[in-house]
Amino acid sequence: MDDHDTVSEISAYMNLHRRIQGQGEPAFENPAMQEKVWRNVWGLNNDVGRLRKVLVHRPGIEWDVMKTGGEYLPEIDVLLGPHDMWYWKGRERPDIEKAQAQHDNLTGALKAEGVEIIEVLEPLPHLTKTIYTRDTAVIVKGGAVLCRFGIDYRRGEELPVMRTLAEIGMPILHSIHGRGLMEGGSFLWLNETTAAVSIGHRSNHEGARQLGEVLKTIGVELLLVDNTGYGLHIDGSLVMLKPDLAMAFIYDLPWWFLDRLKEMGIHILDAVEGDGWQSVNCLAVSPGRVIMAASAERSAGKLVRAGIEVIPIEYDEIPKGGGGIHCSTLPLVRDDV
Repeated sequence: MDDHDTVSEISAYMNLHRRIQGQGEPAFENPAMQEKVWRNVWGLNNDVGRLRKVLVHRPGIEWDVMKTGGEYLPEIDVLLGPHDMWYWKGRERPDIEKAQAQHDNLTGALKAEGVEIIEVLEPLPHLTKTIYTRDTAVIVKGGAVLCRFGIDYRRGEELPVMRTLAEIGMPILHSIHGRGLMEGGSFLWLNETTAAVSIGHRSNHEGARQLGEVLKTIGVELLLVDNTGYGLHIDGSLVMLKPDLAMAFIYDLPWWFLDRLKEMGIHILDAVEGDGWQSVNCLAVSPGRVIMAASAERSAGKLVRAGIEVIPIEYDEIPKGGGGIHCSTLPLVRDDV
């Protein structure tokens, strides 16, 4: 082979690579690209669009550890498990059959709305909070950000969730790592370009920084809202009902944040104190249509008067473990609004 042949070969390879060079466009989150690579348009950019897929876990063998042991603490009305590895509100132990029936109420209501139910695969048998799937991940356009728990009795819940998402083909965009902490109940969408995360002992600044980097990549601003006291999650203070309407315990939230919501055109209904956090721990299945615990009767009436459709279900046993309807659901796919 002479020099001319070598030059011709190099030129041919250069021409080939010009034709097949890598391209950043269309972006990973582009619907056509998602369909081509991941066989679905995954994720969401709001909390109120029509819900299409949701991850849940029906309580099972992991609740067996709560059948025995533990110490009742009357000053806080809680039954606390050995080594602080579980807790239950009140003196009585969980009524597992009742809890399962109420979880079936929830999945039945979701199915009636046309929502596809995804069950967590092979949950770990010692983690009693696995039912609260919301906290295991933050879902954004294109995929999931796996969370990292700071509490021993919750660490590990994210493992079966990761395996489940991999099984159904949903991309994992990031895992909170290092010293970052994040729980999904600390996160909410305000609109397609703005989200909020509450900062406290369950979700810290490092976890928020990592999540913020993922959101920044897709053009979303993340607002950091400090919890009051030992508050856990922002979903115990505020819930979106439709694009321009939320319900909130306004005294749990800082003025600047309430003012920002007003600037965004989001009107706030005051939550009903007598219904407790169940009044805001409801779930929008489409704009202006929510599933809510039947025990939050006064809250439901307030929503109906504001033009919101309410689907009430019996759900008073599961909240004794620390989470309600919102906590028990991890939306994976929603329509844009």
